[in-house]
Amino acid sequence: MAITTQELLIKSTVLEREVTCTLLLPDNAGIEPLHLLLLNDGQELENLKLIDTLENLYDRNCLRPVLTVAIHAGEDRIQEYGIAGKPDYKNRGSKADLYTQFITAELLPEIHKVTDIDHFESTAFAGFSLGGLTAMDIAWNHPELFDKVGAFSASFWWRSKDLTKGYTEADRIMHSQLKNSDAKPALKFWLQTGTKDETADRNKNGIIDSIDDTIDIIKELEKKGYTRPADIQYLEVVGGSHDTETWGKAIPKFLQWAFGK
Repeated sequence: MAITTQELLIKSTVLEREVTCTLLLPDNAGIEPLHLLLLNDGQELENLKLIDTLENLYDRNCLRPVLTVAIHAGEDRIQEYGIAGKPDYKNRGSKADLYTQFITAELLPEIHKVTDIDHFESTAFAGFSLGGLTAMDIAWNHPELFDKVGAFSASFWWRSKDLTKGYTEADRIMHSQLKNSDAKPALKFWLQTGTKDETADRNKNGIIDSIDDTIDIIKELEKKGYTRPADIQYLEVVGGSHDTETWGKAIPKFLQWAFGK
C-alpha cells in the first residue's frame, strides 16, 4: 500500500524558528479510525527506511491506519531535546521546556487543523537516543495527550551531576522524575536497547550503561504498578548499535505493538 507524504512547515513562536514536519499517511486512511504517531528526529526518515517499513506492514495487513508526523530536529537539538525544566549537568536541554510547549500548544493543534480530525483513536510519541528521552518526558507529563511511548536507545543516562563530581545513580534525571512522581499516568511503554549501543559501564558490572539505565527505568515503572508485558515491552537487540540501521530494524516491532491489528 502506498504512503502519501506531505511537508508541513510550522512557524513556531515558542522555539522562534520554522519547524519542518513530514506527514506520512496510508492510502487507506478514512476507512478505519486514524491513529497518530509523533516521531522525533524525523529528518532520519530515509535512513530509518520508515516508508518502506510502513508500506510492508500495510501490505501484510499488520497495521491500523496511522498518521505519522516526523518532526525534523533543528540545529539546536541538544538544547531543545531533554527533560523539560531540568537541564543536565552541562546545561544541555535548556530549551526542552520550550520544545514541550511546541509539541503540546503548537504542533498538535496544527495537526488537528490540517487533517480536520478532532480525535485520533490513539496517540503515541517515539524517538531515538535523546529524542527517545524527550518523548518519554513529554508523554509522562501529558498523559491527557498521549497513550503510548516508544524509546529507542533512549538517553536515560541524562544526569544532573558529572561522573567525576560525586555522581550516584540517583542523579539520573528521568529515573528521579519517575520515582518522585505521585502519578501513574495511563500510558504504555515500548523500550529498546542494543547490546552494542555503547561500551561505557559506569558501575563495572559487565553490562553497558544503555541497558542498565533502561532496565532501571523499567524497575521504576514497575514500582509504580505497571506490569510486563501488559504495560511495558522491552526489546534488546543482540548486536544492535546506536544507529538508524538498528532502530530501523526494530521499528516494525514497535509499530505492530502500538498500532497492530
